[in-house]
Amino acid sequence: MPWKAFALSASLAGLVLVAIDAWRPQWITSYTALVHATAILAAGAAAALLAIFVPAFARLFLRAARRDVEVRQYAQSLFLTRGLFGTRDRTAVLILISLFERRIEILPDVGLHGRVSETDWQTVIARMTPHLRGSRPFRALEEGIAAAADVLAARGFRHAPGATNELADRPIEERGA
Repeated sequence: MPWKAFALSASLAGLVLVAIDAWRPQWITSYTALVHATAILAAGAAAALLAIFVPAFARLFLRAARRDVEVRQYAQSLFLTRGLFGTRDRTAVLILISLFERRIEILPDVGLHGRVSETDWQTVIARMTPHLRGSRPFRALEEGIAAAADVLAARGFRHAPGATNELADRPIEERGA
C-alpha cells in the first residue's frame, strides 16, 4: 500500500505544480525544477509514511476483491500449516479475524460440508461484525465461538461423552500477517 500512496501523492503534487506553472508562467530555472522535484517527492514520501503508520489511510488503497482473496488465502494457509485438518472426523472450524482488512473469514473442514450451510456461517459472521466494527476483536471472537457452537448444535453436532478436544482452545495471534 505505501507504494500506491506514494505514486498517487507524487502524481497529484506534479499535477498541482504543472497547473500552477500554467496559471502563472515564469522561466523555469534549475532551482525551480529542484523545488518542484522536492515537493513531488516529499508529497509521495509523506503519503507512503501515512500508509505505513495509519491503517485507515492504507485501507483507502486496498481493493475489496484483493482484500477478500488475500484473507481467504491466508485462512486456508493457516488451516493447513496449523494442521487443523487433523481432527478425527474432519470437523474443525477456523474463525479468522483480520484486523487490518476488517474482515472475518470462517473456514470449516470437509466433515462439515453439506451439514452446515454457507448461510449458517454468514449468521455467525453477522453476529461478530458489530464487535469488529466497534474495535472489539476479542469480543467478536467470543461472539463468533458462541454463534458457531449454536449453529453446530442446531445441525446435530454434540460433544460426545468421553471425547477429548483434539485442538488447542486458544487463539492464534500473528502480527503483520
